[in-house]
Amino acid sequence: MEWLHLVSYFFGGAFLANAVPHFVSGVMGKPFQSPFAKPPGQGLSSTTVNVLWGFFNIVVGYVLICRVGDFGLKITGDVFAFGLGILAIGLFSARHFGRFNGGQESEHP
Repeated sequence: MEWLHLVSYFFGGAFLANAVPHFVSGVMGKPFQSPFAKPPGQGLSSTTVNVLWGFFNIVVGYVLICRVGDFGLKITGDVFAFGLGILAIGLFSARHFGRFNGGQESEHP
């Protein structure tokens, strides 16, 4: 089921990319939005919650990339699916979190 492996690599890339802002914000001691905040995805979560959420995303990303199929850095389709997942969550995050953190996508004056 090659296409299921590609779907797994796509979501693995998304989970790994999503881990970065949460884990980095947490270890820097800065609160950041997370699904556990109130309201979810808009309010700020503690640094501990963000480190844990980032680590969880790393683990899920690892499982989806390294434990499903036989991911190969020299296999264009594998890397393309992985990169597309990174790009998709990256663009979504830039637009979503930009509203709260003064990014270019800010809808607030």
